[in-house]
Amino acid sequence: MAVSTKYGKVKIANVGEEEPVFILRAQDKLAAPTIEIYRTLAETHGSKLAGSLGREIENFRKWQGKRKLPD
Repeated sequence: MAVSTKYGKVKIANVGEEEPVFILRAQDKLAAPTIEIYRTLAETHGSKLAGSLGREIENFRKWQGKRKLPD
């Protein structure tokens, strides 16, 4: 189980027991822009992850639910 300060223990594959995680939700108006910034950081550091983040950003943008600022 991973540990989120806000959500408590969450089960995420390949995340160690008691490993802290930070969760972004599609309902958060700041989530997609935050992932874009993360993608830029990943690119500048040569991470292969950068290439797959575009899909995640699109998934967040396409989500049809209500959006709000984080609480």
